[in-house]
Amino acid sequence: MANVTISIRAVEKGDVSALFGLILELAQYEHLEDAVTGSVDALENHLFGDRPYIEALVAERDQQIIGYALFFTSYSTFLTQPGLYLEDLYVQERHRGQGIGKALLQCLANLVTERDYGRLEWSVLDWNESAIAFYETLGATVLPDWRICRVTGSALTTLASG
Repeated sequence: MANVTISIRAVEKGDVSALFGLILELAQYEHLEDAVTGSVDALENHLFGDRPYIEALVAERDQQIIGYALFFTSYSTFLTQPGLYLEDLYVQERHRGQGIGKALLQCLANLVTERDYGRLEWSVLDWNESAIAFYETLGATVLPDWRICRVTGSALTTLASG
């Protein structure tokens, strides 16, 4: 088989449907299909609307989007510097093990250094041992003492109403 080139680039408006399809694949992989309540339109608005909230890189092979990294700016009060928070990193299963995830993370690390940010961080599910091992080979530290707190739905409404 001939060596096929992978390209990584910023997401474009025409990519949003394909990107959302990969988000659905990620949700299925993580056994969280029921948690997906968003839409292609909302994703497009959050990427390209008047006030973009997120950014994304896509990995392409043969003009097909096969992976992505979706991220946003965060802030560290301890460093007093912004950072990038990687919300999702996903590569389709048949394309894994070819350096695509690493290439996406390298592009993100380059963005962090170009923007003079202080860190790149993300979360990983505790059962995803292959991902944890992969991230550790790249120099990532899995923080054992931190847990994610989340308030959504009716609990969020209740909290907001006092």
